Amino acid sequence: RGFVYDSRNNLQMRGLVVLLISKAAGPSTAELSFQHNMVSGIYSSQRSLAEITELIHTAFLVHRGIVNIGELKSCDGPLKDMQFGNKMAVLSGDFLLANACTSLAQLQNTKVVELISSAIGDLVQGIYYENSKSSEENCLTDDIGISTWKEQVYLSHSALLAKSCQAAMELAKHTAEIQDMAFQYGKHMSMSHKLHSDLQPFVKESSSDTMAFSLNSAPAVLHQEFLGREAWIKQIRE
Repeated sequence: RGFVYDSRNNLQMRGLVVLLISKAAGPSTAELSFQHNMVSGIYSSQRSLAEITELIHTAFLVHRGIVNIGELKSCDGPLKDMQFGNKMAVLSGDFLLANACTSLAQLQNTKVVELISSAIGDLVQGIYYENSKSSEENCLTDDIGISTWKEQVYLSHSALLAKSCQAAMELAKHTAEIQDMAFQYGKHMSMSHKLHSDLQPFVKESSSDTMAFSLNSAPAVLHQEFLGREAWIKQIRE
């Protein structure tokens, strides 16, 4: 816990949401006879799932710490240290992912394994997409609409929480309808979290020089849809 906790951000949000949605849904009618396996209204398998979700998220955070050696300047620090740091980030992230996969197999539920594996795939796809865009930060971005923004945010931010919430319902043997509701809840909660962070550079009270600003953020994309592409580019150039 101390490894991922930062005084400004509580990074355990995903695991907590999985636990809370498990408690809120409770056992399904098919599982009432197994209530003795529950502690505080949550199955042990659902607790494991919450830990797995956190482990996967942390592994990707560690992997994001890899620096591009080609972009380094001499003032950034010794090159050998950076190369060693990159190797450690790759190995540490892989170690956490391997632990998550082992714990996932121990749940002995093929549907849950499939769901969480596909979430890892979505995360990788989302991060590749983000990285391919980040090299073009200084030039005008593609003409992306809010639907494309939602698609990108789903892959890189929402898929893990959405599919973990769905998997928590599957572990308690809830119906497909309840599983879908949990999926939608996780997806929209992540999206609102991303919307909030996208909004921060535009909020004067909380703006700071260190905050990353992107023309692909939600307010910029919505403004472009409202104004039209030509007027939007004209405003930015001004």
